[in-house]
Amino acid sequence: MSHDHHRHEFGGPWTEQKLTCLKKYLDAYMTILRRHPWFSTVYIDAFAGTGYRTMETNSTSASLFDEPSLDHEATAYLKGSPAIALGLAQPFDKYIFIDQKETHTLELEKLREEFPALSDRIVIERSDANVYLAKYCAETNWSRTRAVVFLDPYGMQVAWDTVEAIARTKAIDLWYLFPYMAFNRMLTRQGPPPAAWANRITHVIGIDTWQSVFYSTEQLSIFSDDATRRSTTLERIRQFIVERLKTIFPAVCNKPMILYNSINGPLFVLCFATASPKKSVQDAALKIAGHILDNG
Repeated sequence: MSHDHHRHEFGGPWTEQKLTCLKKYLDAYMTILRRHPWFSTVYIDAFAGTGYRTMETNSTSASLFDEPSLDHEATAYLKGSPAIALGLAQPFDKYIFIDQKETHTLELEKLREEFPALSDRIVIERSDANVYLAKYCAETNWSRTRAVVFLDPYGMQVAWDTVEAIARTKAIDLWYLFPYMAFNRMLTRQGPPPAAWANRITHVIGIDTWQSVFYSTEQLSIFSDDATRRSTTLERIRQFIVERLKTIFPAVCNKPMILYNSINGPLFVLCFATASPKKSVQDAALKIAGHILDNG
């Protein structure tokens, strides 16, 4: 079908899945929050791109962080999440769109023209998402504010410190599109990865003990040195990410959705966690997010 071919060429069906999951959750979230009008609601898109379903042709993440290159479907990014969030039947009180590229923030400004009724609710920040989120989480009055944060990085950019800052608010629901392919490629097959990659992995997951999880050391014979071999699977990485999130969030979806490219290679793991300490809120959030992640 030509429509499917078009989608594959411009990022693949995983893009549709990601946006569908996000929209379903935001609709449900705002339906619930409407019953609690004393809260100010905020939607934060940390790597907003251009706001529309436009093609990101030259991702800089590989050169920027000395990372292994991703396939073209991961780098030919279709964001589209800002327009999804602004198009909700029940909009948020405030929208914060963050991107480090000036070309992107200039494009994001056009959202004000497309959504004029929401123009004064839109904040566009040209910033490092990690720096901005740390500051925003620390300075916001969370007794009066509830937020959904969408972390959809171009590569291995999200620092674990940022995820911790989000959890500390006790008021944010987090959707994190974890960059599985980039992470997995850094786990080199022949022995542990070089220092630059090892540091990046530690930066993203917040602990330096991951080598014992993803590598095993065996002595091949009494005449040879020990050999360190990679021992990892997609499921092991998925569960590892869940367990890491559970160390800082009170409620995390146990089965994040794996998003595949058009030739069935796993690209991302779509994770959900809520920072709310209230059991009733946790249960509702996990029920909604879990249903979405199970069914897409």
